[in-house]
Parts: sequence; C-alpha cells; structure tokens
Amino acid sequence: MRIAILGTKGIPNNYGGFEQFAEYISVRLVERGHDVTVYNPRFHPFTGSSFKGVNIVKIFSPEAILGGAANFIYDHLCLRHALADKYDIIYEAGYHSVALSYRLLGVKNIKRPILLTNMDGLEWKRSKWSRVTQTFIKKLERMAVEDSPYLISDNKGIQNYYLKDFKRDSFFIPYGADHMGEIDQASLKKYAVNPYNYLILVARLEPENNIEPIIEGYLQSASNLPLIVVGNYKTTYGGKLKKMYPSVAFVGGIYDKSELDALRHYSMAYFHGHSVGGTNPSLLEAMACRCFIIAHNNEFNRSVLEESALYFGNSTEVKHLIETIAELRERKYAEFDRENFNKINNQYNWNTVVTQHEELFAELLKEKEK
Repeated sequence: MRIAILGTKGIPNNYGGFEQFAEYISVRLVERGHDVTVYNPRFHPFTGSSFKGVNIVKIFSPEAILGGAANFIYDHLCLRHALADKYDIIYEAGYHSVALSYRLLGVKNIKRPILLTNMDGLEWKRSKWSRVTQTFIKKLERMAVEDSPYLISDNKGIQNYYLKDFKRDSFFIPYGADHMGEIDQASLKKYAVNPYNYLILVARLEPENNIEPIIEGYLQSASNLPLIVVGNYKTTYGGKLKKMYPSVAFVGGIYDKSELDALRHYSMAYFHGHSVGGTNPSLLEAMACRCFIIAHNNEFNRSVLEESALYFGNSTEVKHLIETIAELRERKYAEFDRENFNKINNQYNWNTVVTQHEELFAELLKEKEK
C-alpha cells in the first residue's frame, strides 16, 4: 500500500505524541513492505528525503510568522499535495487545523485515496484556549466528524464520545509502547537522585495536564522526596511554573529514550495528569517502564489503567497520596505492575497497533474495490 501520514510536525520526533506515533508506525509499515510518506514542515531540522526507509515530503509552514495559526495553512497544503498524488491511504493525525480544508477540498465525496482521521483528544477542552477559541475548535470538530470518511479513536472514552454526541462510529485503535531496553542506574546521577527515592512527572507543560495541582499537593505534603518535572519549560506557561516553584526540579524535555526510561523506572511514583482525552503515549510508556502510577481521575485514563493505578482529582488528594506513598507502593505495586505490563504485552504495543492499522487499511481498500 502507498500510505501518507499528515498532520504532524514531522519525523524524526522531536516534539510530542503524534510525531512519535508517526515515526513508530511509518517505520514499521515500511519494514512490512509498504511505501510510506510522512509530511514534514520545512523548518523541521531533519533535512533528508528519507528516514529509515520512510519518504519525507517537506511542505512550507509560516509558523515563524503566524505561530499556531500557521497549522491551518500547513495542513491545507499537505492535504492538497497528498490528494494530488496516487496514495491508497491518507492518514490525518488530528482534526482541528485541517477541518476547514476537508470542506474546501471536498474530501467527503472522494472515493480514492481513502482518508482517515485520528480524532485524538478533546482539543476544544484545553484550558489554554479562550472561550471564543474553544467554541471555534468545537465547530471544527463537528466539521471534521461530518466530512471525514472514516474516524479513528485512540481511546474507548473518545469512541464513546463521538458515538454519543455525533452518532458517528469510529474504529478503536490505541497507541502503543515498546518494552524498555537495557537501562542504567548511572543515568540518575545526572539528576542527582537515587533509585526509588524521587517522584517524577512527564508531560507537555500545559494547564490541562494538571501540573499545578500535582506540584501544589507535593509541596503541601512536605515530602523529602525530590520531584522531577520532565517537559519543555521554555514556553510562557512553562517559564511561569519554573519561576513559581523554585524547589521543584524542572529538567526540560528528555529525548534520549534510555535515559528517560531509567528516570521513569526508578521513580518511587510517576504522576500522569493528562485530562482532555485520548490514550496518551507517555502513559503507555510509563506502564511499559513498570512505573507505580498516580493518574488524574478521568474516563480516559481509567479506560487504560482501570484499577491498576492510584487516582487524584485535586492537590489535597495528591498530598495524601504522597504522604502515604511508601506504604501504598509496598502494598499495591506488584499487582499494578502485573496488570499494566500484561496490557502492554497484549494490547498497547506497537506491533499490535501497526497490525491493527495495516489490517484496517487493507479491509477498507478491499471494500472500495467491490
């Protein structure tokens, strides 16, 4: 199959979840004999025309001038370019900046190539947006749901949402994670921590990821355990957090997986604060790293973790959990670890996820040929 993956900031990943997904799935599909292209913005630092066998198409993006608004232009140019090529499958990662292009380019009536949209989380719920912007994104969501020929949900909670609110069914295919490879305790020295004697939070530093309630609960607990926050703090909100909480170790983004895996694995507890939906790759990686997970209490996290984690809803609950963390870990870790590791083995692993996509693409193509 000839497959194009659009809607990301490109590969190799140096940004986030969809970029990680695009890298992992494209490389593995190429290994299985498919012809795969990923669209990159021209400002992406990778300058080659091919990455591990994946074709790279560079498309203009005026992000340096327009900021996030540039995505509407970039996504439109990517989609227009891809529709003009002879792909079998166009896979759109995300919806809000491409929804207008769906309508402008009339994708609803296009029979070939087959276009699928991964609807991701509830983008309009992100607290960084103003009320006007949230309303606009909600309208874009409806437009994408109405115009996209096929929808993919990465989380059962998201699948239920689209069925309930829009009466649209979607294919449920989650993200995946690889088991951690060889890890070295020596990686911890760089961060001046000892095994199982610190807490960690890994997230994009945005309000809906509940960074502040976690930190506030940590400070209220007067814990002697260091708290390490992994995520780019060179943003407006990230800089504000770093200034507000000088006693917390903000270490920036870590893109060396073995180093990050070591930090996750040897933590006393791992905080996952994501709340706006979808199956977050960092949560699956924490499960694969056999972390003791404390997650924000919402339908999306519970659909993945079920009863194999501790949950919090506010800073007071974080405080109580941290104050009893040693006892809770001793009592519950073995059970949580067994259940989460089995989920990675049987459902949330990249080989399974790639197979599910590959089979879905082939099935849809077969149906079109009837």
